[in-house]
Amino acid sequence: MYVPRITRDIIPDHLVPNDHCRQIVASDYMKAELNKRAGEINVLDLGCGAGNGIDLFKAINPDIIWYGLDLDESPEVLSRTRKDANFYSYDGINIPFLTNTFDIVYSNQVFEHVRYPEKILKEVSRILKSDGCFFGSVSSLEPYHYFSLGNYSPYGFMLLLENAGLKLNELRPSIDCYTLIVRRLLNRPKFFNRFWIRESPFNAVLTVISNVLERSIRSVNRCKLLFCGQFCFKASTD
Repeated sequence: MYVPRITRDIIPDHLVPNDHCRQIVASDYMKAELNKRAGEINVLDLGCGAGNGIDLFKAINPDIIWYGLDLDESPEVLSRTRKDANFYSYDGINIPFLTNTFDIVYSNQVFEHVRYPEKILKEVSRILKSDGCFFGSVSSLEPYHYFSLGNYSPYGFMLLLENAGLKLNELRPSIDCYTLIVRRLLNRPKFFNRFWIRESPFNAVLTVISNVLERSIRSVNRCKLLFCGQFCFKASTD
């Protein structure tokens, strides 16, 4: 499979996995990261919305200490009904927690809605412990939705992380852009929700073609990242 030179030259090989080329979602990182840690684990769900992210974490480790953070005027926050978690609000820049507080910061499809991404990423770097992990997902070639302000290329997001004092460890493709475009044209029918759980159509086509051409797993991941509507990332403070 042909992979344009810019993606090969700019994104280092060690950031693009070679173990499998399945698309993932942000929560797929949870189990591995929680299992690495013992004792008290503090988790910040950045842009928690309705707060349902707590259920994903607690299903893996019921003893974690979970905090949800979002804007007061967020549509998801305004619709929030649950009262069984630690919810906090902030101004969209300054995270109201002490330095070196969290083992994990989780961010699921948030940064395309963020007005000051560099400032918030610096705050993420500040509140993470020295061995902390920051993982999540972000829009790449996704159509406008819910007050989104922009999308990110994998390279652009890598630079934002580095400028904030964070180190990108891994990039993985999520749902492809063509599926998201068709979904938006059809006014987001629920039928399309399955394509976050299973391989989305264009990603499936790329996998089949790659198998026929006997391409490496890493090259397939690179190609899927090139056409992704969303991608997942994992970063650290060291």
